[in-house]
Amino acid sequence: MKVARSTQSRERVLLVGVGLKRPSRVPGREAGAPERESLLELQELARSVGAEVVGSIFQMREAIDPATFIGRGKMEEVKIEAEMRKAAVVIFDRNLSPVQQRNLERGIDCRVIDRTQLILDIFARRAHSREGQLQVELAQLNYLLPRLAGKGPELSRLGGGIGTRGPGEQKLETDRRRIRDRVRKITQSIDAVRKQRSQRRQARQAIPLGTVALVGYTNAGKSTLFNALAHSDVFVSSKMFATLDPTIRGVRLPSGRRVLLSDTVGFIRDLPPGLIAAFRATLEEVQEAALILHVTDVSDPNNADQDTEVEKILSDLGVKDRPTLHVLNKIDRLSPVEIEGLCESNGKLPVSALTGIGLEKLLQKIDELVPVDPMVRLNFRLPLSDGRTLALVHGFGRVIRSRVERSHIALEAELPESIARRLQLWPAIRSA
Repeated sequence: MKVARSTQSRERVLLVGVGLKRPSRVPGREAGAPERESLLELQELARSVGAEVVGSIFQMREAIDPATFIGRGKMEEVKIEAEMRKAAVVIFDRNLSPVQQRNLERGIDCRVIDRTQLILDIFARRAHSREGQLQVELAQLNYLLPRLAGKGPELSRLGGGIGTRGPGEQKLETDRRRIRDRVRKITQSIDAVRKQRSQRRQARQAIPLGTVALVGYTNAGKSTLFNALAHSDVFVSSKMFATLDPTIRGVRLPSGRRVLLSDTVGFIRDLPPGLIAAFRATLEEVQEAALILHVTDVSDPNNADQDTEVEKILSDLGVKDRPTLHVLNKIDRLSPVEIEGLCESNGKLPVSALTGIGLEKLLQKIDELVPVDPMVRLNFRLPLSDGRTLALVHGFGRVIRSRVERSHIALEAELPESIARRLQLWPAIRSA
């Protein structure tokens, strides 16, 4: 599945993009414009794994061909172009079905991969933590499983009973069984690692520190901003998906309080759901954050479309309504007139993580928005013999109502969130 193993023997790749002939949703924008931009993005993705892009082909169609994706005539054109340019791999800027991928490989007589397979390759190279590596392998196996059919001889196992027994399992059936066994073992390993991470998070949350999560499109400058705010030295690169593993550092705010700053994996358009699920390690930090910093590369002409993709993923994660601060990064690449226009943006902070412009104001804004151990209203039951917990509830919180139920007491109370976490009452049933 790897595209290139070293920069010394870079594989030559040909890119193929497809646009549909339908009216653009954006007035004044021609049909196929988003797909052309996506093809340029695919070129950057391919280069980030060390591939040599030798050319690209773009096609406008009325509809996607269910058998070959691009139609048999265009497939022949791609075959000729790949032979002329000596391309070893043809990369499609869409997700191909197993049938489409198999037919294209036969027709083009060349290795064919799609956008998902390329991103999986990048993830496999960039994941360094044990959980990240397991998650990437799980996503790769789930991607590979439905694509095994047709890659080997047909199954010849006939069934049970006298006179109906075949020669036994063939390679395809054996491979499927091995992949399913491996998927089960990886899932168990990930669950074990996730429990350990959950315990570490609970230990962190026992201390009243708010978490601020950086999110944004890939290559928006999140890691550079992370380093500038946390005075850290996290790896920074212009390559896409340079940061995959979760990184957390403490940051002191102007008021003297400390918060935890979390760097997350960059988003990208058409990010497959399997990849989002695979990187729950970083995304869980977003779901637990008290404040989300949405970082945008304001110098990118396509930043509006990129923001839309980020907001879509945040909505899928169920954090669309979480307090969010929109940070417009890389203003050092803009002209003074453009920067002046940004300063009038409502609710958006222009900064330059590289030069430090606007970072002091950003920290002040974070200080205003991150709650200081907020009070939470909870409904819970305690044994009457648990005098220590009852004393903490009465000492640090406010009991709204209580009711004795045999050997327990049912309470509705307001408590500081840190105390609720310390008593392992959070999350619990909250009343309106």
